[in-house]
Amino acid sequence: MYFVPELSVMAGFTLAAFILSITPGPDMTFFMSKTLTQGRKAGLVAIIGATNGIMIHAFLAAVGISALLAASEFAFQILKTVGALYLVYLAFQILRNGTALSLEEGEASRETPRAIWAKAVTINLLNPKVVLFFVTFLPQFVSASDPYATSKLLFLGFFFILLNVPSSLVMVFGASAVSKFLRSSPRVMRILDYSFAGIMAAFAVKLLSARSTA
Repeated sequence: MYFVPELSVMAGFTLAAFILSITPGPDMTFFMSKTLTQGRKAGLVAIIGATNGIMIHAFLAAVGISALLAASEFAFQILKTVGALYLVYLAFQILRNGTALSLEEGEASRETPRAIWAKAVTINLLNPKVVLFFVTFLPQFVSASDPYATSKLLFLGFFFILLNVPSSLVMVFGASAVSKFLRSSPRVMRILDYSFAGIMAAFAVKLLSARSTA
């Protein structure tokens, strides 16, 4: 299948996507908070909204990056270099400040499923963690000369969704236990911080080395 990257590429992408999916962020905070305050149905609606937001990111990234490839390979390399530098900066910030998971419990203002969905879509569209992933991670998984770049980028975007949904469902169905565990286990949170920062730093090095040998 021409749209499926090589096995080594898939392995690296899967590792990065998995670490990202279990790292707390605005989307995770939202759907777990909705589960704790309005029940599992609200949490599932939030996951659907977040997933729809990721679909939009995947499509825009595939089209945008592919257009950049067609327009200028030099501009594409600049994007990868800037992305690598930003990855290093973000890794440093995570190690310095850590991630955060602030969840509401008990009674809160109830929202309709449509309102929850719309808010989840918006949160994920503006989620810097997801934007970072699709703008700076995806370019390194496709060759500047690959004629099937758009198809491969779309495949990777939807493969990311496939990896992300199961962990989100686990968190919704076990929201109470998961939230208590994370908040009572700072060591686990720091392990997640170091894992995510390490992955980003490794990919930054890979991006910069690919730039220098292009």
